[in-house]
Amino acid sequence: MSVNLLILAGTTEASQLAKEVNAAKIKAVLSYAGRVERPKPQPLPRRIGGFGGVEGLKQYLCENAITHVIDATHPFAVQMSQHAVDACADLNLPLMAFSRPEWKPIPADNWTEVADILDAVSALKGAKRRIMLALGRMHLKAFEAQPQHRYLLRLVDPLTKQLALPNRDIVVSRGPFTKEGDLTLMRNYNIELVVCKNAGGVASRAKLDAARELSLPVIMIARPKLNRPRLETASLSKVMQWLGHSETDLGV
Repeated sequence: MSVNLLILAGTTEASQLAKEVNAAKIKAVLSYAGRVERPKPQPLPRRIGGFGGVEGLKQYLCENAITHVIDATHPFAVQMSQHAVDACADLNLPLMAFSRPEWKPIPADNWTEVADILDAVSALKGAKRRIMLALGRMHLKAFEAQPQHRYLLRLVDPLTKQLALPNRDIVVSRGPFTKEGDLTLMRNYNIELVVCKNAGGVASRAKLDAARELSLPVIMIARPKLNRPRLETASLSKVMQWLGHSETDLGV
């Protein structure tokens, strides 16, 4: 059976995978949720937008004769990941998550780890501070509950909706970022605290390296959990091996 692959995209890892899949001449399509206004050019056909829940995804998979699904979405795109797990289980389709390893603190780090966005917001109670929110625009509204702070927002695209954070600075920039660049950014804005999600990987960890050098505290939001297990790896070579041997337990 020839492979007809759906890649749920949205990360640097998805772009790396697209290049490998294209080079291997595997039939595939990249699917984006549509939250990034200017997705990077890719060597594969792409679709943009949601599927309409689990049933809509199942319909798409059947109508397009998809044989394999790879979830290379952001680790915090929990709704899409859960829909993929449920749809593939219902249709008995092979699914693998291509995920970045989580970040782990070292002794020089000053992290406070919290369970979710609301816990991060609650942790900001108190006197005014200069805070870098390295979260993406989806989660910013929750921080309206703590308007006393001066916030630095770094976003891939400009804000398009009203945000009740009166004391804010916005930097529109697309990664990957560097430690030196983030050191300059944090110094220029006199940042006292960094709030971020445990996205993992190399491309976006510069802010953590910079925070460590500046001895800044970090509020680290844990990854959400899915309600059923799935095959998962951080290795591109294992993903490609799986596409050729999806019946085999690869120990990933």
